Amino acid sequence: MTQAPRPPVPPPPKAPRPPAPPAPPKAPRTDGVSGEVAVPTAPQTVSQQTVPSAPQLAQPVATGAAGSPRGSGPTPGNPTLKEIVIRANEEGISDIHIGVNEEPRFRKRGDISPTGYPVTDLNTFMSWLRECMSDDEIEYFQQNLDFDGAFDFGFVRVRISAFDTLRGPSMVLRLIAAKILTMEQLNLPEVFKKICHYHKGLMLITGPTGSGKSTTLAAMIDYMNKAFAYHIITIEDPVEFVHESKKALIKHREVGRHTLKFFNALKGALRQDPDMMLVGEIRDKETMQIALKAASTGHLVAGTLHTNSAIKTLTRILDMFSAEEQQSIKVSISETLVAIIAQLLCKTTDGKRAAFHDILINTDVIKEYIVKDQYEEINQIMLKDTYEGMTTMNKSLYILYQEGRITEETCLEMSPYPNEMGQMLRGRV
Repeated sequence: MTQAPRPPVPPPPKAPRPPAPPAPPKAPRTDGVSGEVAVPTAPQTVSQQTVPSAPQLAQPVATGAAGSPRGSGPTPGNPTLKEIVIRANEEGISDIHIGVNEEPRFRKRGDISPTGYPVTDLNTFMSWLRECMSDDEIEYFQQNLDFDGAFDFGFVRVRISAFDTLRGPSMVLRLIAAKILTMEQLNLPEVFKKICHYHKGLMLITGPTGSGKSTTLAAMIDYMNKAFAYHIITIEDPVEFVHESKKALIKHREVGRHTLKFFNALKGALRQDPDMMLVGEIRDKETMQIALKAASTGHLVAGTLHTNSAIKTLTRILDMFSAEEQQSIKVSISETLVAIIAQLLCKTTDGKRAAFHDILINTDVIKEYIVKDQYEEINQIMLKDTYEGMTTMNKSLYILYQEGRITEETCLEMSPYPNEMGQMLRGRV
């Protein structure tokens, strides 16, 4: 099929501009919320013989902060970005997909569907950028072709990921509810509260993008905020849920705005009298090492990884290290780990979504199995445990099935081990 031609992009103004520094200057936000990010990896270069070169984004008309009225609005017949976000928030949408030459789409309960809005033209797209990004951020996007940040509309926060594509610039907005849900509202098992009562060690919340990790972790932080006189430092990229200090004192730091790297912030946090530290994502060996060190020196550390099970989380951590380092890391994990919670979402019979989990609690027996790489034995303990609060994805799914919240088909579709799930449904396990 013939590719639709890309729209011409207005050239930037020819006013003199000093050379851009390695990181763009950060404009103050009128809402007080950060939208800055760490410098992304440079996009891969492609041949102009096969793919048209990326367009140069239109420059902002006047200097101003995100959310301020500057430049022209959307083309007549198109809504403002705020109007789109209001509708999405009212309809329970999780993500808004916007791109030049495409109709905006919503993701709701896992499925993407059209919105009925007109196909987005470049002028409209640029006006939407100006609603949620400052001029400096738009300029950064123009130069780097990727941008990650956040913006607060007041009634809802959004996480912004802007990027360039073959058809033109695009962005995805993830809606983050202004209200933090409690563990009771999320129907989380009682063991989650038990985990929050540990005063030191490493707890990991894992799962793929969109699995509700941030929502679950926010509920746990909210519980600790109300229950303990802690100093809690969060390090995220970007900051998602904003906690007001209650019994605890909470400080939010954003990578790219308040610190350059997760590693730097976590290392620095050890000198800032913390009781608990949240690392939005443990991405590399160095960050994992400092997280283990912090957990071993009397601090509670929470972090996330993109793994789908408790066992895969253990192997993912080991894969960060060389073969020569792995034995000592196994010992460190066995000594510092509190729990691993792997989370996924499934569709329920009432059209909503529910979380199901792998939950591994680091008992004395589990410690020995971690050091010895006896992962099947760990899985069997998780399957049979009835005291510590451990569970497997299949056990968690089966409970949802028994409660009438999901169907047998959903159990089998979402199960990581469908043969075992089938036996459970037939009463053989």
